[in-house]
Amino acid sequence: MKTRIGILGYGNLGRGIECAIKHNDDMELVAVFTRRNPDDVKILTENVKVYSVNDVEDFKDKIDVMILCGGSATDLPEQTKKYAEMFNVIDSFDTHAKIPEHFADVDAAAKKSGKIGIISVGWDPGMFSLNRLYANAILTNGSDYTFWGKGVSQGHSDAIRRIDGVLDGKQYTIPVESALEAVRNGENPELTTKQKHTRECFVVAEEGADKARIESEIKNMPNYFADYDTTVHFITEEELKKNHSGIPHGGFVIRSGKTGWNDENTHIIEYSLKLDSNPEFTASVLVAYARAAARLNAEGQTGCKTVFDIAPAYLSAQSGEELRAHML
Repeated sequence: MKTRIGILGYGNLGRGIECAIKHNDDMELVAVFTRRNPDDVKILTENVKVYSVNDVEDFKDKIDVMILCGGSATDLPEQTKKYAEMFNVIDSFDTHAKIPEHFADVDAAAKKSGKIGIISVGWDPGMFSLNRLYANAILTNGSDYTFWGKGVSQGHSDAIRRIDGVLDGKQYTIPVESALEAVRNGENPELTTKQKHTRECFVVAEEGADKARIESEIKNMPNYFADYDTTVHFITEEELKKNHSGIPHGGFVIRSGKTGWNDENTHIIEYSLKLDSNPEFTASVLVAYARAAARLNAEGQTGCKTVFDIAPAYLSAQSGEELRAHML
């Protein structure tokens, strides 16, 4: 019996989920839901239809898990708790500071409906969160470091594009190599925001635009660029399309810790990701946790969960016997 999946929202992440379902034989895509005109949305899977979000309620008994692909700023805080009243749901909510509040909202809705909601699933929060927890539990005497990149920050790229005189732009977050090496060497440096990452911007300006003003606005933008060493390159639209059309990302989670009676031994735990496609990788994580949501709910569990609450075996299509024989 296949797990029946619904996708709500069909942008880069929704398309990534569709691709991930193709590679998971125990899952099937039942429907895609959109706020746009469904006739204008073309998907990759044959014989699966696109519906308006207004039709979601008609699928209450036809979908096992609804994967929500909205944004964390305004969509998911409303959508996840709303749809947890009808389905098991998964989201990739990534506003770290607001996770406790989001958890409480989804937990109340999912317990009321007898469903499971799994929030903040992806690579950070998500896979990076798990690695921070494992490393902290093992090396209790130590320091945590998280570096992001090299990769495209979609939020920072959007911030550039909002500047007057900018036609298009991409921003890359890049770890500072010397800081990364100091951590890997077990030096336990205390690093400021500026010392951990730099930001590199590729900007297409309108003809005749004041490039000096644009560069100054980018470099002095509070919350985005003002606290970082930022480089701005002005390029043509053709160059942007040719060299910067992808959405790569990745990063490193490192725990440096001491053991021994007098802290005489140093240990480094490092987990890294190098991703060609940020949304496709995130989608693959969401689909694995969709499997877990369906299983947990079938066992009678309800309420909100995070990656911390779910045993790894629930993520795999393999049985316990197969996992013990081949993975342990």
